[in-house]
Amino acid sequence: MSKDQSPGKKKDGRKKAVALRYDKERDASPVAVAKGLGKLAERLIALAKEHGVPIHEDADLVEVLSRLNLNEEIPPSAYVVVAEILAFIYRTNESYKR
Repeated sequence: MSKDQSPGKKKDGRKKAVALRYDKERDASPVAVAKGLGKLAERLIALAKEHGVPIHEDADLVEVLSRLNLNEEIPPSAYVVVAEILAFIYRTNESYKR
């Protein structure tokens, strides 16, 4: 990512977004359930905010995840980064419960 490129945006300035689902009862690892570019990415982000879904911006990670087909599990190469994000989300959720 170049210094002038902000997280979650392509070089042409359009946003890119990928939504993940992780249900430990049915998923071996997180699964891509939605993705979009431009207006669709903006809509996904707006829906996430509207429903209180945590958002993490990482242009390099979204590049990897956007190559997935819908309902495809994340690749092992992304496990560590996604695990860190999930841990952050779980900690955040616990602090809100208190």
